[in-house]
Formats: sequence, C-alpha cells, structure tokens
Amino acid sequence: MTWHMLAAAAAVLATPLTAVSDAPATPDGLAGIETSPEAEILEIERERYRRMTVPVTIGEEGPFRFMIDTGAQATVLSRGLADRLELFDRDSALLVGMASQRHVETTAIPDFGLGTRRFYIRTAPLVEGANIGDADGILGLDSLQDQRVLIDFVKEQIHVADAKELGGDRGYEIIVEARERLGQLIITEARLDGIDVAVIVDTGAQGSIGNMALLERLRRTRQLGEIELTDVNGVQLSGPVKMGRALSIGRASLNNFPILFTDSPPFRGLGLADEPALILGMAELKLFRRVAIDFKTRHVLFDLPRNAQDFQTMIGRRMGV
Repeated sequence: MTWHMLAAAAAVLATPLTAVSDAPATPDGLAGIETSPEAEILEIERERYRRMTVPVTIGEEGPFRFMIDTGAQATVLSRGLADRLELFDRDSALLVGMASQRHVETTAIPDFGLGTRRFYIRTAPLVEGANIGDADGILGLDSLQDQRVLIDFVKEQIHVADAKELGGDRGYEIIVEARERLGQLIITEARLDGIDVAVIVDTGAQGSIGNMALLERLRRTRQLGEIELTDVNGVQLSGPVKMGRALSIGRASLNNFPILFTDSPPFRGLGLADEPALILGMAELKLFRRVAIDFKTRHVLFDLPRNAQDFQTMIGRRMGV
C-alpha cells in the first residue's frame, strides 16, 4: 500500500528578519484578519493538502495565502508571486527540504505584513507554487520568533502574539519544555513505543516522519507499505511506513498512526541524525483541540479533546486497526 504526502519544511542559510513597524496595516481587501490591541487573530483557510493558510500582505498588495510552517527556518515565497510583485532584487541560497538540498533564487521582501505587524525580510527563497500546495508562500520561523503560535482547531483560527496576550497557560492540560536549535523547538521528554524520542512539532508536514535512528530501534515493527513524499524543492522520495503504536508527550498518548521513515536532511541539520527523532505532522496535531508553540519561553502546550479516551483511539479507527 502506498500513501502520498507533501512536506514543505525548509531551512535556508542567512535569513535575517528586521521589524519595520508595529503600525496597523489595513489595505483594501484585507479580509479574514481580525486585530486587537492584545493579539493577532488570523482565520484559517484550508487548502488541498489539509494544512492551513493565513492571510498576509506585501506592501499594499494582498491578502495572500501563506502556510504557517513551524518546521521551516525561512519565510518562503512562490516564484509566481515574486514575479507578479516585481521583486527582482535576487540572490541565491541553499534551500533544505525534506528530501533534498537545492540552491534557489531568493528575494528581499521590503514590507511584509502579518496582521498589524510589519517586517523587512532580507532573504526569502523562491519556489514553485505547486511545491507548497498551491499556497502563495510559507511563513517560517524567522517571522515567528519571540511569539506564540496558537492553533485552535475547534474555532479554526490561528493566533500569533505574545503568550501573555493570548491568556498565558490557562486551559492547557499539557505543557512541555523544549530545547532550541536553529530557532526550532525540539521536545526531548517523549517516548514512542517505549523508546526515548526527540519530537519536532511541524505544522508544515501533512503527516509524521521518523529518522533512520528511530527506524532501527523499531526494526521488529511490521511495515505497512510505503509513502511517497514531495518536498518544497519538488523532489520526491519514498520510504517505508510503520505504525506508531503509542507516542506519549506528557500525559497525552497518540495511538496507532503511520510514520514515514527517511534519511531526511532536516534531521542532520538539527543534529538529530544519530538519535531517534520524529517530526509530528498536522494529521496528528489536529486531534488536539489546541496546540501552542511558544518560541520565547520554549514551551509547547496541548489542549486535549473533551473525551480523552476518544482522542487516544481516534487514529486507530481512522486507520482501521
């Protein structure tokens, strides 16, 4: 049996970000953004790879659909949109996707708007729109540092703000500490089928991906088939898929979900090639009511569904096991 997966997680060298101003920006057509003095509240739009996009503006143009990707270091722009906006101040950099590393063109974005926040992005890689699920771009970690990203799957909203402005830690059943590496948060207190595993929460990956060190530890687990993956550079790879029987993060337990195993460049870039590691994708994250990734405090917070037993068995029913 073969599944198909799209993974847009990317890293790029030299991606500085400079804030322009915090003045509100309300150009014509900025639908779907609600702002307040306390937080940016961005309505979720669903796109064909079952991930989520939020509206952003570039200069006076937009809104455009950008996917929030907590596994990507850099904010990425589709080539078609860059050409349309006449962003021709081009350079090059190395773009690292799930399956490949490619030198790509980059451009500066002089006036990038996310809600009321404005940025100058010096180095945004350009990719083909079809490689990022027909979104206009990817909102990466360079746009999210010192902020909390709160994904509310019940209300279908994404909130981007300081943790205090989003109500602090109230209402979350599970709060775990993470270590930081290249701007990425890595949960180290997690176990998969009795194995200590480092977990990366990646809103840009459709499903979950394990490294070869984890596959070696799970070598006795039955293989279910293969998954074909297409990365942000348009490069495809396939790998074995096995069932993760029980992943524990704090008091939460995710049961019976498929994991693609591959020797992916991001694992090496994060120094995780030699220890069991797992990228936790959107298919699993969407089983929570809310997930918050707080880059300032290095905390990841989970709000369990009202019926925890249903939550723990939901994936198993979906997979027919």
